[in-house]
Amino acid sequence: MSARKVVMKIVSISFSILVLILLAAALYQGGKASYGFGYRVFTEPAVDLPEEGQDKVVSVSSGTKDKELGELLEKKGLIRDAGLFVLQLKLSAYAGKIKEGTYTLSTSMTAYEMMQIMSAEEAESTELQEQDG
Repeated sequence: MSARKVVMKIVSISFSILVLILLAAALYQGGKASYGFGYRVFTEPAVDLPEEGQDKVVSVSSGTKDKELGELLEKKGLIRDAGLFVLQLKLSAYAGKIKEGTYTLSTSMTAYEMMQIMSAEEAESTELQEQDG
């Protein structure tokens, strides 16, 4: 076997090993990111601690799409990620049950607490209970 063939074989094997290492690293990073996102779907904490929470008024109109609601809540600083909120809403018992109305929500609430308030039978009574309590 000539020296040229030996060098080409070594280069070929080295390149194959490099491709496998890069593929493994990409799979690891993708899996890590996917796990982190999936974990957040069910465990995302509130934006602020209870003692630091700020009240924000949110108006939901008839026909508001989940994505629009998520973007509104993110813009108001009530949630961190609108896309995550949409997924949480779709996976929750509140999917399709958000009622139109004006709500006072706090940055110390989790997304599920906000969904619960916005899907209550009567938005006004929920708002009044919150202000009284």
